[in-house]
Amino acid sequence: MARTLRIKGFSATVRPISTPTTKFGGQPVWMAGPQWPISAAWDRPMRFVGQVELGPVIGAAGHGKVAYLFVTHADHEEDFFDPDIIDPDGGENAVIVQPGDGCTGPVRPLATGPGLYGVDGSPVEFTVDLRPADEPGSLTDEELESLPSADRDRYIELMDGDKIGGTPLFFQGDEWPDGGPWRLLLQLDSNWVPFHLNLGSSPRLFAFVSEDGARGRMLVQDS
Repeated sequence: MARTLRIKGFSATVRPISTPTTKFGGQPVWMAGPQWPISAAWDRPMRFVGQVELGPVIGAAGHGKVAYLFVTHADHEEDFFDPDIIDPDGGENAVIVQPGDGCTGPVRPLATGPGLYGVDGSPVEFTVDLRPADEPGSLTDEELESLPSADRDRYIELMDGDKIGGTPLFFQGDEWPDGGPWRLLLQLDSNWVPFHLNLGSSPRLFAFVSEDGARGRMLVQDS
């Protein structure tokens, strides 16, 4: 079994969050010096998606550490989309862990930068309602397909949805990034969140952290 924190809801903040707690939007609350990742193709700061405390995800190795998630993303009403955001090695997404080993791509010491926005373009920031749960461990595509139909449906039901930690529910093959072993940091269906995050047609974001809490990676699967 794997322990997960299911995201049951998002709550808009009244004032900016200034502590290194799990959140979406706003600006990063850096644990160390700012390390804002830069798009490899466009030489522009990526957009800050959110930050996740690592302690609840990997235990003692994550105590006092935070992972910061970024993607190359358009401004409000800008006609721009880079398909390389799906690729953990495409240079258009990043997971920065602090304290940690840093980012594999270019960064700048920017304390603030582009953040999430709502449908009207206004900046947004959300805390999350997290509920602990247990779920099964990871199955390969072959193992999942070999299950009786009812067991397979139950497995998918248990693993589906937005969550922090736990087991990823891939839908385009077992796509763990290279350089593992990895632990799931975040699973997010970005079409069903209260902020604008264009990652494709029907995308699911997966972020990962190394078991020692030093490194992170991100990928997107899109149908």
